[in-house]
Amino acid sequence: MFERSVRVEYGGPDGNLAPCPIQWLDNFAMRNFTNDAVFDDTLPVADGVLEIGNRVPIGRLRAAMQEWFRKKGYLQPEDELRVRLP
Repeated sequence: MFERSVRVEYGGPDGNLAPCPIQWLDNFAMRNFTNDAVFDDTLPVADGVLEIGNRVPIGRLRAAMQEWFRKKGYLQPEDELRVRLP
């Protein structure tokens, strides 16, 4: 089910990136928050590391996570989120 591992990092305009805390990733991965079945195939495993299934589109995942993290106050308006294959 979890065929891919992705890195999830965030940072400000200075370009410095930090791994997203596993608490953020876990909060997003709970389906009752996302209400989107495509994200059921996500499993937080460590700070900045998320295992995902093949049906999870990385671009859509990044957009949804960034929106959720902003809503929760984890990301500042100038912060960006990066989701990439290692």
